[in-house]
Amino acid sequence: DVLAIKDVKDLSPYQAVIVGSPIRASKWLPEAMQFVQAHRGELASKPFATFTVSITLAMSSGDPYRQAVSGWIAPVRSLVKPLREGLFPGVLDFTKLPVTLDTLKLRLVVALGIFPKDDRRDWNVVRAWAESLSPLLLP
Repeated sequence: DVLAIKDVKDLSPYQAVIVGSPIRASKWLPEAMQFVQAHRGELASKPFATFTVSITLAMSSGDPYRQAVSGWIAPVRSLVKPLREGLFPGVLDFTKLPVTLDTLKLRLVVALGIFPKDDRRDWNVVRAWAESLSPLLLP
């Protein structure tokens, strides 16, 4: 099953769980963190993996930022240790972001050409990562 976090109430039907979140302001979304917090006992007892999507990884010099983006997942790791973590470039869609000072700064960075403003997701890479999880997550 592929479900939005808000639609998951019970993890008992699942043998393994993968939870993901985009990064906003150097953090997982609050609802993703709340999900991990609320289900950490169950997540710790099942094979568990995470993925993180960040436009930072789509920068032309994105590789040096992988460690920083990986560090932004530390709060998740402090609750439950994932067997595997995926880090993927994302998409920057200002229509889905709240109007805040951080968003205005981000618009400036995009205007200066530092961040890309289009969809940088590579679905082949995502699929390959997901397929690599099968032996780790399923018996």
